Amino acid sequence: MAVEPLTGILRALRDDYASGHLQSLVELVHADVFADFLEMAQYLLEQGYKDPAAVIIGSVLEEHLRKLCQKAGITTSQSGAATKKADALNSELAGASVYSKLDQKSVTAWLDLRNKAAHGRFGEYTEEQVLLMLQGVRDFSGRHPA
Repeated sequence: MAVEPLTGILRALRDDYASGHLQSLVELVHADVFADFLEMAQYLLEQGYKDPAAVIIGSVLEEHLRKLCQKAGITTSQSGAATKKADALNSELAGASVYSKLDQKSVTAWLDLRNKAAHGRFGEYTEEQVLLMLQGVRDFSGRHPA
């Protein structure tokens, strides 16, 4: 007797999956997780820790690019199972018109800032640039959900 109500739920889930509604749920979960990391980066930035904030923001951006590739059917690994670099993902996403060339240029600049932070070149960027990166990545990920 308890199976009958579950059958209806399973049919509804199957229908939602077939119509693509569950993908929207996955995108919401990704957005929520990414937002948590971006909030951590914002806190670090407010406390004067621009360098770890830049690394976190850049990591969120790179993972978002990977999710966008998966959504668009773009492979994220090279032959031999090595993962593609974020710059390559960015280029392929723009080339596939997932986003504009202008967005591609912004992503390139943010990835460069993240690389500088990750490799100890702290004097090559400012706190204000990290703040702009944070705002830009938030806007970008909101306009291009994955």
